Formats: sequence, C-alpha cells, structure tokens
Amino acid sequence: MAIVAKVWIDEDCITCDACQDICPEVFQVTDESSQILAAVRTDGVFDRNVGGSPLVGNLGAELGDIIIEAAEACPVEVIKFELVADGAEAPSAEAAPAAVEAVAPAAAVAPPAAGASEALNAVLAGDRSLNILFGSQTGNAAGLAEKTAKLAANYGLNANVVDMDGFDLASLASMKRVMVITSTWGEGEMPDNADALWNAINANGPALGGVHFSVCAIGDSSYDEFCKAGHDWNGKLAGLGGTEAFPLQECDVDFEPPWKQWVAEALPLLACVDESGTLQVELLDEMKAYGAGDDDDVAEGDYTPGSIVRDELSLSLEVFRYCPEAAQSGWDTLTCSVPGHATLQDLLTTMQRDVDGSLAFRRGSGAGTPTTGVRANGRIVLADAVMVGDVVADGGRLRIEPLPGHPVVRDLVVDTARYESHRSRAEPWIRTDPREGERLPSGSAMGTMDAATATALHQASDVLSFQLVQAMSDTLPHDPHYEGPGVHFQQWLRVLDPRTSEKQRRQIMDSLQERDGVWSEADHASLMRYGEDGRLAARALNEARGALLNHNRYAGKSGRLVKWYGRSVKWSGNVNETTLYRQVLGPLGLVSNVFSGVSARMALAFTRNGGPPIRGLQALLVPPAGLGRIPKMFNGKVDDYHEVVSLFNEIDQRF
Repeated sequence: MAIVAKVWIDEDCITCDACQDICPEVFQVTDESSQILAAVRTDGVFDRNVGGSPLVGNLGAELGDIIIEAAEACPVEVIKFELVADGAEAPSAEAAPAAVEAVAPAAAVAPPAAGASEALNAVLAGDRSLNILFGSQTGNAAGLAEKTAKLAANYGLNANVVDMDGFDLASLASMKRVMVITSTWGEGEMPDNADALWNAINANGPALGGVHFSVCAIGDSSYDEFCKAGHDWNGKLAGLGGTEAFPLQECDVDFEPPWKQWVAEALPLLACVDESGTLQVELLDEMKAYGAGDDDDVAEGDYTPGSIVRDELSLSLEVFRYCPEAAQSGWDTLTCSVPGHATLQDLLTTMQRDVDGSLAFRRGSGAGTPTTGVRANGRIVLADAVMVGDVVADGGRLRIEPLPGHPVVRDLVVDTARYESHRSRAEPWIRTDPREGERLPSGSAMGTMDAATATALHQASDVLSFQLVQAMSDTLPHDPHYEGPGVHFQQWLRVLDPRTSEKQRRQIMDSLQERDGVWSEADHASLMRYGEDGRLAARALNEARGALLNHNRYAGKSGRLVKWYGRSVKWSGNVNETTLYRQVLGPLGLVSNVFSGVSARMALAFTRNGGPPIRGLQALLVPPAGLGRIPKMFNGKVDDYHEVVSLFNEIDQRF
C-alpha cells in the first residue's frame, strides 16, 4: 500500500473532473483548475498546493492508492505526488514540515548492475538527486523535462522536474546536479515562466561552486537570436561558479533528435557526480554501460514475436523540401536501394545522415507516434510505423510530402498548432454525471459498461492517430475556421460513450451543428480514399450528421436541403437533377425559375450545359442519339419505390 506524503497540481490543468470523480476527498475542480481541499492539508489553504503542504494525519495512508489512481487518470499529467519513504512515518498536523518546492515524485535508486566496480557502487549508493529546471512557453520544454526525468532513472538518479516559475533561487546552491531545458520566446526573450527567476538570479545570484550543470536550448533558427535564452542560462550558471558537465545543446524546430543526443551524453556525466559533488569522469564508460543495460538479451519462448524481413527494393525517392529563410520549396530526388521492411522514418534518417544533414522531419518511437504523419504516394501515414514495402513496389517511385492541411515549418515538419487550438476549444475529454454501479475505494461511483458497448466503442475509435484523420480533410486547407474531422471524430466518440454526461452530450451536439462543425466538410467520402482509418472516420461522421438531423428536427440549411431532397424522391420516385434542383430551391424557387429555361431542361432530363434549351433538344436528334441525355444511372425510376417511401418515413414522419 502506497503512503502519499503530499500532493499538488501543476499548471495547465484542463478541469476535466477526472481527479474529483476518483478522489473527491482530496480534489475539487473549480473553473480555472483542480484544487487540493484545505481540510486535508496541514496549512489549511485551498489552492493547487504548489508549496508542497503535507497531508494531515493518516490521510496519506488511507487514500494513498486512490490519490495515485487519480494522478494516473489525469489526461494532461499535471497531478504530482510524493511518497513517504520506507520506514518513515506519515506527516501529521502537529509536526508539519516547512513548505518545500514542488517537485515530481522521487524515483527509487536502482541497484548497481552485476559486476559493477566498487567505485561505481560507491557513487550509486550516495545522494542521487537531479534537478531538471524548465522554462517553457508552449509546453515543449516541459515535455522534454518529463522525458528526461524518466530516462534519468536508468542511471540511478532521483529526478525532480522543477518549473522555474516560483522556484526558490536560494536552494540552487545546494544542488549537486542541475539540468536546464529552456525555450526562447520572441526575439531572444525568456519564456514567461522563467522571466522572474532570470531577473532574480541576475540581481542576487548565489555562488554555485558545487553545482554541475548542463543546458538544452530550444529555438528556431529562422530567428536572429537562435536559442538565446539557453545561452544566457549557460553563461550565467558558469559565471556564478557552476561547472559545465556537458556543453550546451542547441535544438531547432525539430528538437527531438538533438535532445536525445544531449540526454545520452549529459545524463551519464551528471550521474558520475558523487555525493561530495565531485565528477568521477573516469567512471563515464562504466556508467553508460550501466544505464544502457544488457541489450544482448534475446527473447525466446512460444510467444516470441518473429522478425519481419522483406526483400530489398530499388526505388526513386522524391522528398519535399522547404526552406523558411529563403521561402523556397522544391524536391530532392535520388535513386536508392532499401529493405522493404524498413520504415519511412528509417529511410529519412539514413538520408539525413548520409546525404543531407539539414533534412527536417519528426521522429517517433517506432510504435506509431501521432506526430510523425507524412503523405507517402498519396497515402497519409505515420512515418515510424509504415514500411517502405507497403507504399511502393520494386522499381517504383516513392514521393514523400508534408502532412496536408497544416502550415509547413521546414521540409516535412508541419505546425499542428491550429489542430491543437481547435481541439482545446472543442474539449473532447469526458465529463460524467453521478451514476450508479460499481464504486471506487473512495466510494465514488464509476459506473459500469457492458462488454458489447465497450467493444463497439473501442472499435469506433480504433484509428492510429486523430491528427492523421485531421489531415485527410479536403476542406481544412481552404477554411482556417473549420475545426476538422479529427476534432469532430473525437467529439462524436464522446457522444457515443455512455459515461458522458447529458450536459456535455448536448454541448457537443450543438458544437457539431455550428457553422464550423461537421457540415463544413462537403463530403466525408473524401476521407475514405485514405484507407481503413479514413473509412472508419467517414462512417462515424456521417452517423453524426444523421443524428444531428434528427436532433435538430431537420432545421437549418443542411436540414432543409435533406428534407426537400427526401420529399422529392418520395413524391416522384425519381433520382435525377430535377430532384437535386428541388432540394436546393424548394417548390417556390422551382416555380419562380420555370421560365428561365433551366427548369425545362432539367424536367426533360437534358444536361445543364449553359446553352439555350433548343440546343439540348438538338442533341437528341443528332447522331449518336441520346448524347445530350443524363445517363440512366442518374436519371431513372427508383426500382423499389416502396423502399424509398419506407426509408424516409422512418427517418422523419413529416416526409
């Protein structure tokens, strides 16, 4: 059983109610953020508890597992907690420790690998704290800080991720190992959350003689002050006496690859700093081997997955290139041989390494990372998951372009900020009503879902990436206000989820009906050309349209068009341009245009070519006869008229 000493809420809470649903004894959601109740804290204050006030009495032991469950359920991972160390007593209200800086939960120190030297064992047995300070404007640096903290555990380090906003500058001098990850904002300025700390360290910076540090700077090389904030921090820490364990790493827009290089070198170096604050650089190779683990283990057994090996393919590769500095685009073309089982990411990585190091693209983990989307030979795919042999045959041409529907930043890297903005505004995260059914240990009802419903819900959402669905839209590149099929698909899945509250369901239906909703896409059939994911999304969104028609009683422009189309088919039993014309104009519009010639041509089943009606009639007389007529497949009697009547009567009795 876990015992939680303290719990707090980081910034960027989306007020989704998940934590309050699971543990209302500790969490309460307000309009701005989730808060920690005053009654459970030693300081008796109702806020996010960023000061780290401990939990009162034995509450941390009684609700420890539930608090951890609530933290894991948070969709944006802003709930942080600290566990009571083994053998230690839970804090009490009578003996409350002083408030401390908000940090992430400490990782357990891993035992040294078998065969490790006594010197390495000595380093691993001492203080293993690592503080990762981040300055972030849009969340990129914060995300890298969290990833760095997870990798630090491989080297036996207890990583604390620290937001620069509100950080106690005086505590910096006592830290032995520090990593700084910061972005640059505007024209070389500090991110908003780092500005106050930067001013403080310039005004009264402490001596940092015992601090070993390394800085990772994120920037955009299209700006003159590239990575300036990171260079400023690197110079300031060194100027105050700190020791630069590893040189500053600059990261451009595609920041993942250089960040990985920095982590691979900086982490083992900082891990070699012993408890006294001395860098044992002679242990670096052994520390790297310890952190890497044993990669030579071979998986064996009845259920070991087999390796996929395909024949080598000879192909012509065309890669889209765009240079923002020169505002020029073009194509790089080369002939190459590549194993058919290599992924598109493998191919691009090899091209970057061996042909052109300036090629920019987003890398993934190899398991289908949503941000790695590209268009390959007209297909929208994830570069780290799709094999070359799946998109091109031997001797063929492979054309790789950026994901459509998004502004291109550089080469194959696109800006998905608009998608994230639309998604944030649409709020497709679940909000529930109080419900009956199974209950959590806290007593809160979590509801039940039968197996058939759960399976159907899972199948309806079984797509690789909603970002890919977003890029399948034909309308999105031409309508900046359109929210897009990827966002609407997520909203519709919430409508289908039986756990969704009625209030949220009504809000989503109203949102889908709005001007920038599902009716903005002329035809969802355009999604189907992109494979099974596109077909799944198209079916779901057309289902959403049908539900909206009934929900709004065929009101609004779209509802009226469907209504008149249905009535025309029902009354006439014909599917032709006359039907479509009635759909758009209605009966009064049709009568008012009867003398224009258009209605006459349509009623007589001539094509609309913009010429006088007599020319359409002449087309019937000039061989080959019938040249001017609409094809029978589009202008003919409905074979089973009674089925048409039954269908529209079922949709709406007013038909």
